[in-house]
Amino acid sequence: MVHRIGWLRAAVLGANDGLVSTASLVVGVATAGSDHKAILIAGLAGLVAGAMSMAAGEYVSVSSQYDAEQADLARERAELAADPAGELDELTKIYVARGLEQSLAREVATQLTARDALAAHARDELGISETVETKPVQAAFVSALTFSAGAVVPIAVAFFTPAEQANLVVAGTTLAGLAILGALGASAGGAGIVRGAARVVLWGAIAMAATALIGAAFGVST
Repeated sequence: MVHRIGWLRAAVLGANDGLVSTASLVVGVATAGSDHKAILIAGLAGLVAGAMSMAAGEYVSVSSQYDAEQADLARERAELAADPAGELDELTKIYVARGLEQSLAREVATQLTARDALAAHARDELGISETVETKPVQAAFVSALTFSAGAVVPIAVAFFTPAEQANLVVAGTTLAGLAILGALGASAGGAGIVRGAARVVLWGAIAMAATALIGAAFGVST
């Protein structure tokens, strides 16, 4: 359940990033007085660049986490080989700290050690388990996919909207989409839906307003 919620929140955040960044780019270019083709090219370029950037960043981040986990497991494996009794005592103390009586904690530690000592220490000492196992390629793919899903919305809206109206229509549609994503993200995290939606909408509006100001200041009216 925790694993699924984690992926849901990551997906919502990825879609939110794609929606905000691409919509802001489209709004800025449209406000600058660009023609319909230029607006769509800017949106598509933002989608591709953003998705690749998200994928690369997520891959590097998760790969670093994976490397750190593997180093911790290697160190734990060496400690188990060098001092199994000491490691058993350490595992027992962990269970005592979590509320088990000394005798029961010792029995649990002994049985888990007999079954798979490394797995027991990885889960209860290091916080590493199969349910939260890092997968860099999968994380990169999901990040790029969710970003693209969010980015498609403002591009599609701009495609069906006249250039002179694209900034307002894209901005309005984006704010509605952000409200939905903010509510989903807040719901997945157990937070207040209204507050979560309002937060995302506020920052999305600020981002689009900033790029609109830049477009208006440096653009050429058609």
